[in-house]
Amino acid sequence: MDNKAPDNGEFSFASNTPRSTGRKGLPKIQTQDHNKKANDVCHDDSGTPVKAKTIDELHSLQRKKSAPTTPIKGAQGAFNAISEEERQKQQLQSISTSLASLMRETGPKLVKGDPARKGEGQQIAHHHHYTPTISASDSSLKFTHYLHNLSPAELYEQAIKSEKGSFIASSGALATLSGAKTGRSPRDKRVVRDETTEDDLWWGKGSPNIEMDEHTFMVNRERAVDYLNSLDKVFINDQFLNWDPEHRIKVRIVSARAYHSLFMHNMCIRPTPEELENFGTPDFTIYNAGQFPCNRYTHYMTSSTSIDINLARKEMVILGTQYAGEMKKGLFGVMHYLMPKRQILSLHSGCNMGKDGDVALFFGLSGTGKTTLSTDHNRYLIGDDEHCWSENGVSNIEGGCYAKCIDLSREKEPDIWNAIKFGTVLENVVFDEHTREVDYMDSSVTENTRAAYPIEYIPNAKIPCVGPHPKNIILLACDAFGVLPPVSKLSLAQTMYHFISGYTALVAGTEDGIKEPQATFSACFGAAFIMMHPTRYAAMLSEKMQKHGATGWLVNTGWSGGSYGSGKRIKLAYTRRIIDAIHSGSLLNASYKKTEVFGLEIPTEIEGVPSEILDPVNTWTDKNAYKDTQLKLAGLFKNNFAELDTLPRGLTTLTSLEILEIIECPSLASLPKEIPEGMSSLRSLSIENCHSLTLPQPLSAYLLCIVHIWLLCEMACNISLHLKIAIISSLCRKVSNFSVHSNSGPELEKRCEMSKGADWQRIYHTPHIYVGSSASQQRRDTASSSSTS
Repeated sequence: MDNKAPDNGEFSFASNTPRSTGRKGLPKIQTQDHNKKANDVCHDDSGTPVKAKTIDELHSLQRKKSAPTTPIKGAQGAFNAISEEERQKQQLQSISTSLASLMRETGPKLVKGDPARKGEGQQIAHHHHYTPTISASDSSLKFTHYLHNLSPAELYEQAIKSEKGSFIASSGALATLSGAKTGRSPRDKRVVRDETTEDDLWWGKGSPNIEMDEHTFMVNRERAVDYLNSLDKVFINDQFLNWDPEHRIKVRIVSARAYHSLFMHNMCIRPTPEELENFGTPDFTIYNAGQFPCNRYTHYMTSSTSIDINLARKEMVILGTQYAGEMKKGLFGVMHYLMPKRQILSLHSGCNMGKDGDVALFFGLSGTGKTTLSTDHNRYLIGDDEHCWSENGVSNIEGGCYAKCIDLSREKEPDIWNAIKFGTVLENVVFDEHTREVDYMDSSVTENTRAAYPIEYIPNAKIPCVGPHPKNIILLACDAFGVLPPVSKLSLAQTMYHFISGYTALVAGTEDGIKEPQATFSACFGAAFIMMHPTRYAAMLSEKMQKHGATGWLVNTGWSGGSYGSGKRIKLAYTRRIIDAIHSGSLLNASYKKTEVFGLEIPTEIEGVPSEILDPVNTWTDKNAYKDTQLKLAGLFKNNFAELDTLPRGLTTLTSLEILEIIECPSLASLPKEIPEGMSSLRSLSIENCHSLTLPQPLSAYLLCIVHIWLLCEMACNISLHLKIAIISSLCRKVSNFSVHSNSGPELEKRCEMSKGADWQRIYHTPHIYVGSSASQQRRDTASSSSTS
């Protein structure tokens, strides 16, 4: 065998000869380079020395600068482009304005960059001057470093280095803690009540908007700004809300933690470098000083936590909570105010789109399957939580997803599981201290473990996240009472009713073993986030559904064959077949029958779903128990509507509204005063079971354009006979078909009797009139049919 060393210029094991044998008989390793001269004693294989004289210089060479490349809009040619220095100056001044205290003479001294890397291209901002003038403080003598739109990798470094409790999980995600608060604090949320919001926002009983005054907001704002300026560094995120570029909102988030900055990087829409260069002044700003408490002795404060929104100033202040979800949902509330002002409907819903462009909206409270059903591998995901519906179609408000992680598994939620990777924020999860593998079953910190990741991490996400007008509006309810059908086709009025109700039922597992379903109602399926009255959003939804021909559906993902404990949960496979039939359009052509009590239209047959479960009464062995439970749930719906004590102001802005139904609102005391002047499009007003309602005289001013009025039950007792005649006479000048149902009965009938009644001359020219109670209507119908036969 030839023992000649290979001619590879590297190394080889020498032949097993006495000269080439090392210790213990092992062959020596010989290195050789046949390009070297024979008399070379030593060879250095290193390359050219680095161009650095110090370790700091070497580190600076490691990081390549990323410079903006696009001039500001309006610049003509390369010679007119604003210099990089001028761009930096404008950015510094904008951020300095955001961080300026309104009670100091000057704004903060800002330096761009990490204070741990002194001298690396840092730049000092020019000061801004404000009044009143107050003597200088220690905070005005220091510099505040700001870190602007850092990348996920940079934010990882900041979190690991500076924030206790931040670790890199085995999946690559950043695992961190939100402190003492592991969920939202709705009782600590405040909105400034002023002339801007007095008439537009929903105040009072049932409203999520707890008021505060301008002065208290400014106290908390100063507290937050002073705290942020006292830090060595703050994080600045300049990002967008709403994927529709025509209705996009610019937001700036100022925060103290890298965790918060990365969270909002994921949840808001990330600007391109070109968009960031031209960002300018934000439309809304968040000051997140959550590590610092509010002063609980301040007026309106009830704890050390406060989340304050000032719509006039376009600002939000967070004190006393580090839970990142406060920023996400705070901005959602702001969109619930800004978008309807532009006649755009903001929605708490999931949204997906088929390959043919058919869009579906999914509404549902926690546990109804909204995320599961809107995430469909056969359809594109537009978004999982927050959307807008404008004249252009639907658009996602956010740039990411905020998914629950408790009990997460690859088998149950593969898309969410695979999205938890580098760049994702894992909130309050528990992991192995050595392997860093997350135990999603462990709720030691909280049940509300979460993952925040960019929507691009979902494989079938549609980018940009926009779509055409929806074809189907799917309202999800997990009915633990077991009396709602698996699917119902809804009329427009029923869609509005169930949308305003926002119903689901949860199972209460108490310590003493009671397991009774608990009905939960959340107006518009997101009462905690809406700013205006629920009927405002419902009216806009009704208008858009009518205009674009969308169909409403009620889908029960809860129990069948009995309530929780005796019945069984409807199989997810059946629910998916139902949703598929809605998407395909086949369910529109099915045969239907109507249920009792709720009056729901239910299909008699759906492919892949047992026909016997489509009508819930078939699945109950005890029919009497079914009927009693159905009446019980109906009563809960009725009691929920009893909370409605006023209609929203600003109804006149709904210039296309034709149908207004006010049903089962015993606490309703008045109608909006604007109706006479503005609602010229209204053609139908239905008022039923509103016995507290007192209508002002002359009522005819409210009803000049209305064709049908139903004055039923107790409400009729509050209206005088004379006023009823006035209603009829004023209406008959405008319409050709008119009916009034009331329980006042015979006297009103007599006065309007054909040719004989005292008021006949005032209404005789109308082709069809009926005035009377429902009972007398039935008698007339019976008599008419008998005479015909």
